[in-house]
Amino acid sequence: MNSSNLAVQRRILVVDDDSENRKLIVEALEMEKYAVESAASGTEALQKIEEWKPELVMLDYNMPGLSGLETLTLLRRKENYVAVVFVSANSDQNLVIDCLGSGADDYVKKPFNFGELLARIRVRFRNKDVHDELERANQKLKELAEQDDVTGLYNMRFIYQKIEHELKRAQRYERRIAAIMMDLDHFKSVNDEFDHLFGSFVLKEIGQVIAKNMREVDFAARYGGDEFLLVLTETDEAGTRRFAERIRHLIESHVCRDGKNSFSRTASLGFAISDPHEELSAKELVLRADHALYEAKDQGRNRVVGWKLGNTPVPKTPARPRARIT
Repeated sequence: MNSSNLAVQRRILVVDDDSENRKLIVEALEMEKYAVESAASGTEALQKIEEWKPELVMLDYNMPGLSGLETLTLLRRKENYVAVVFVSANSDQNLVIDCLGSGADDYVKKPFNFGELLARIRVRFRNKDVHDELERANQKLKELAEQDDVTGLYNMRFIYQKIEHELKRAQRYERRIAAIMMDLDHFKSVNDEFDHLFGSFVLKEIGQVIAKNMREVDFAARYGGDEFLLVLTETDEAGTRRFAERIRHLIESHVCRDGKNSFSRTASLGFAISDPHEELSAKELVLRADHALYEAKDQGRNRVVGWKLGNTPVPKTPARPRARIT
């Protein structure tokens, strides 16, 4: 891609209360194939930034209403970063320092040389590209730290933090959340009949079944091995049971196929519901669901069992060694 094609994709907002100055700068930028919009005040500029989302703002300092510095201050309170270059006839050194110290990326004094101005704009875009690339890399690292590399769901290092957050929110608004522990029945046979590579393929397929059937406000994790932890927010026992039964049925009817290999299994699920009037930790909620899962296994597998407050003691550890469950 050549530089002129790249420039077409760049959006610049020119902010100046002097119509002649605006027109002059806009025409020069358009000749360089930039997409350009203009605004006559700080208030208009903030609105256009919100709607049009420019990548760079060229901002005059002396304007009626909101000054350039006040506009910059309001802009820097927003989450999305946009580069700002001041273009002003005011050459006071203290003013330049104030603007740069408040978050401006550059300060160009009028009158200016257009060649120099365009060069400074290209520098700003190069810096933005580096900044955006770092943001993408950081986001990828964050995803890798939070996700299970087989299923794409959350991993257990991260999900307990989310459960604690949702429990606090549920208590604040007197609502409930649910934890569902799910285990594939007799999953060990997939590794015995095929191999671990196909076993990972099956786990990925099951993870996709779960992810596709959860609301955006819910979340799930691979708990370990062939076990999954699903968390539903703002729900009740009836809603949780309906959801768990739907997942159980979907897995029962799902056939994992990879080339000539195919595999299907049932699943057992146990769930527990939080009470907004009870002090409950994420670990305790998950242990209750884990206990209900063992009950589902004991009752014959391929079923959903809910943990009942008062009917079963609060488990402090799993009911029996996890390695014995299949």
